Amino acid sequence: MKASWAGPPIAVVGIGADGWEGLGRAGRDAIADGAVVFGSARQLELIPEGVGGVRRRWPSPLVPALPALFGEVAGRRVTVVASGDPMFYGIGVTLVGLFGAQALRVLPQPSSASLACARLGWSSAETPVVSAVGRPLTAILPELSDRRRLLVLTPDAKGPAAVAELLRDNGFGGSAITVLEQLGGPAERVVSGVAASWDRPPGDPLTIVAVECAAEPGRPRLTRVPGLPDAAYSGDGQLTKAEVRALTLSALAPAPGEALWDVGGGSGTIAIEWCRTHPACRAVSFERVESRRRQITDNAAALGAARVLVRGAVPQDLDGVPDEFGAPDAIFVGGGLTADGLLETLWSHLRHGGRLVANAVTAESESLLVAAARARGGELRRFQIYRGEELGNFTAWRPHLPVAQWTVTKTGP
Repeated sequence: MKASWAGPPIAVVGIGADGWEGLGRAGRDAIADGAVVFGSARQLELIPEGVGGVRRRWPSPLVPALPALFGEVAGRRVTVVASGDPMFYGIGVTLVGLFGAQALRVLPQPSSASLACARLGWSSAETPVVSAVGRPLTAILPELSDRRRLLVLTPDAKGPAAVAELLRDNGFGGSAITVLEQLGGPAERVVSGVAASWDRPPGDPLTIVAVECAAEPGRPRLTRVPGLPDAAYSGDGQLTKAEVRALTLSALAPAPGEALWDVGGGSGTIAIEWCRTHPACRAVSFERVESRRRQITDNAAALGAARVLVRGAVPQDLDGVPDEFGAPDAIFVGGGLTADGLLETLWSHLRHGGRLVANAVTAESESLLVAAARARGGELRRFQIYRGEELGNFTAWRPHLPVAQWTVTKTGP
């Protein structure tokens, strides 16, 4: 939700663990000139007494309170004190989303990730950063790969132990962990260990965790590439098989930040693997059966797909879909094709230029795809997967049901 700001630009000043002494002249002047200075208790305590105007601590929860907070100080000179780089998972991003970039003047310091890479000798351009602040820690999972390095922003002093436990539980117990506390400040501390034997007590809450991934032998490879093993999913077996899943995701063609509607979610495989392709991707999985909705939620958590929203049937549960999931960039139909008006309803919600992919395994649903292709264009494909299975002392090819697929881009009404 956008709001307006009519006063002088809001100064958003990043401050590091080195406090006031680490600020440049521009940052100090911006704080001193603020009639109202917002920040956390820790950040405000870094400012010398008598510098700046009225100090106001952030409430909790913060984001819902922001419009009213800034409405109270409209027209005044406002300064916001933030940690490090305010545009790196910080309050600066939130305020830009609320007021627009023109309402802010951002004065950053080095981020905790930049400082961590500097201490470790890692390339900051090649080191992914995952935030577990206000997000599920399982968002780390799609990033895990043998010999890969990553940084994890944790919400509190218990974060390093939680990271170690997650690594142990997911076949990465041999990973090296380095905990970096109070980077850049006089209380800076660096502690290292191995996930499997991590038993250190909670330390400082201002922490970033560096992970050097080491996969255990025999662990299944669960990369961001679509087509995860079927065994990676729990549930009643209602799922799009790995080979068909890979072909379907290829047709859906996810790009960073795009939204998918997955209709007939089953075990959630398409929505989950769509979201695993990039952290900014999001999906709504529509599933009419309650037990399957639960298994989609469980599978999404187990595979680190934090941005999968689970809903009921279409069209009954279309109302109330959040704006960030509305007007999808792509729609996949894996079930319910024979329901009256389903394709027409979905087509009306698909954004202009979006893709629709539908799979069919029955003659009735396949005939609907043929008719839809005649009416709207697109491409029809039909494929069948065979898997080798034991037959006595020999190997036989066992066929799966053939799958018909319609792929179309919306260029008209």
